[in-house]
Parts: sequence; C-alpha cells; structure tokens
Amino acid sequence: MIRCVLFDLDGTLVHFEYDDFLKEYFKATTKAVASLVEPKQFTGALIASTEAMIRNVDPSRSNNQVFLEDFFQRVNVPEDILMPIFGDFYTNEFTELKNTLGVQPHPKARAMLEFLIQEGYDVVIATNAVFPVEAILERMRWGGIQGFPYKLVTCYETMHFCKPNLKYYEETLEIIGYEPEECLMVGNNMDEDIIAGVLGLKTYLVEDFLLDSGANQHTPDMRSDFNEFVEFVFSNGVQTL
Repeated sequence: MIRCVLFDLDGTLVHFEYDDFLKEYFKATTKAVASLVEPKQFTGALIASTEAMIRNVDPSRSNNQVFLEDFFQRVNVPEDILMPIFGDFYTNEFTELKNTLGVQPHPKARAMLEFLIQEGYDVVIATNAVFPVEAILERMRWGGIQGFPYKLVTCYETMHFCKPNLKYYEETLEIIGYEPEECLMVGNNMDEDIIAGVLGLKTYLVEDFLLDSGANQHTPDMRSDFNEFVEFVFSNGVQTL
C-alpha cells in the first residue's frame, strides 16, 4: 500500500525548462563572483565539482562537503571570502531568476499536495540534492508549494548521494522510514526519477518537461502530463497504481 509520495521538483511540481534554468543560474552566479574569479575558471569549477558530487559514493561525506572540497581546489579564492558572496547571491540574485524565467505556480499543484497530506500521505520533495537548501526552498516558493509539513526535503547539506545513484533513494527511504513498495516516485526525468523503480518504488512519469537520455530502460508504472496526473490523484488516489 502506498503511504508516501515522493516528488521531483524542477519540471515536475515547478514548471520550467531545466536547461533554461541552468543557463540563467550559471550566468547569474558568474556575474556575482566576477570580481574575484575569472568567468571561465568559475564555470568550469562549478561544473566539475558538481560532477564530482554526483559521482561520489562515500557515505561519510555529505554532498556539500564533496562539492566544497573539490571546488576550492579549483579556484584561487579562500572559502571565507567566497562563501559569504554565495550566501548573498542566494538571498538576492537567485530569487530574481523566477522573473527571468517567467515561472508561474501551476494552478493545481498546491491543491493536489494539500489533498494528499489531508488524506494521510507523507510527502517528500525528492529533488536532486545538488543545491543548498535555500535554493531549493526558493524554487518551492516559485511553485507556490512552500509551507507544507513535508516528511523530507532533500538538499546537498544533508544527503550523501545524488540522482541517478540508487543510493540516493536508499538513503531517502532510510531517513523517512518506508519500504520501497510503500512509496510512489513522481518525476519528469527518466534517468533520475523513474530509475527509482529498480528498487521497487512505484513510479509516475510526468511528461510536460520530459527529460530522457535513453539510458534508463525501466518503464514507469504510469505516465501522463501534469494535469492528468493531478486529476488521477483527485479521482482515484494513488492506491490504484
């Protein structure tokens, strides 16, 4: 029986093209540190250190630790100088990306989450844990889905693995205390979200902003656009999966 619903964030609950978001994110962060780090060096370090975080399989090091250790080996600015600038960036410039991208809350997303919680389901924001928590909470505000009593919001400070590593899902299940067969994973990314089905989670592919490299051959249990998924939840609940 499904007792917990895990949702991807970007392109699932919050509707925007992820590639567009990354382009604007890189542009904004590079501008924020331009006086201290040459743009190409900074962008290269950001990409390489993110990849190091995604590859990590050491359970003793958080994603945050892996990223920062790798990143500050690649730039010639001390951590105590650059980190306050990052903090200011997430407080100010990052919030403006919503307007740059033209993100608007989906009119049915909040009501659907509220319905699930009222029906007694636990809900997890199972976004890829490659961003600090303030960046994830801000994107949740973009989608109008902030403020609910979520069971867990995965972020790079607390998680030790990233999608598509199955250990990300194993760690998430351990934290929330559920078996795979008690959970439904909803997402738009075949590689990062539907891969959870390998562990025995039920999966629902939301196709509005579909991402699919073809690498993952695991078939979702159901698939549709987001509106149809919402109607499925309201009319059938998630027990029929």
